[in-house]
Amino acid sequence: MTTDKITLHRGLSGVYFDRTETTFIDGKEGKLLYRGYNIHDLAGVASFEETSYLLMYGELPTQSQLDEFDGVLKANRNIPSEIIDIIKLVKNDHPMSVLRTAVSALSAFDPEAEDNSPEATLRKGIRLTSQVPTIVMAHHNIRNGRAPVAPSENLSHAANFLYMMEGDEPTAETAALMDTDFVLHADHGSNASAFTARAVASTNAHLHDAITAGIGALSGPSHGGAAENVMTMALDIGEAENAEQYVKDLLAGGDRVMGFGHRVYRA
Repeated sequence: MTTDKITLHRGLSGVYFDRTETTFIDGKEGKLLYRGYNIHDLAGVASFEETSYLLMYGELPTQSQLDEFDGVLKANRNIPSEIIDIIKLVKNDHPMSVLRTAVSALSAFDPEAEDNSPEATLRKGIRLTSQVPTIVMAHHNIRNGRAPVAPSENLSHAANFLYMMEGDEPTAETAALMDTDFVLHADHGSNASAFTARAVASTNAHLHDAITAGIGALSGPSHGGAAENVMTMALDIGEAENAEQYVKDLLAGGDRVMGFGHRVYRA
């Protein structure tokens, strides 16, 4: 056993394991940059489609590039009927577990599943970006005793997500709010799920394997599951005037106040 002093970096805090130009986070200042663009300059201005293109390709798209990219996203929204059957089999599981299982199974239907070239991996990433909302909403309907709503061929990514909930087109305001939420959650650097996916990908496992592992990490109550706990907390609070005392009581009891965002944020 070594006698050298070992410094533990909880949650990979302060640990750098690679270089990236995709996302930069300054937790002390509360700053989030996508490819050098401040999130405050993107959210509510750039669509999720534009933001996805920026993250994937490194620059904001021209109108023709955006139209082509949007067309590819829309063309890949459908999922195989076999995936619907799998969702039906596991419908009583937690939504994150259902998503993990469905994404894993999708590799059997992707013609480029075993192709790890950068070009094929990017194409698979775009397809998964389109297919994940369809999986989520298919499960939502199936577990509520309804048939899945087929994805729209015309609506935006965010509007289509809401449309597939019950088959009703959302208002422009609701779709815009959902779009902004998607932009804000598009990337958060080397969090637990991203790190997990990177670790799996580093073994030359294919993209579906890496994303499946990332979803598993994201499902934990200390990661993506924290957002679910926020919803529970909001329901417990009930009315806005109860919030201050609720938080004070939590802190007085030594409990944590669940929140949104990356653990490195301190502002």
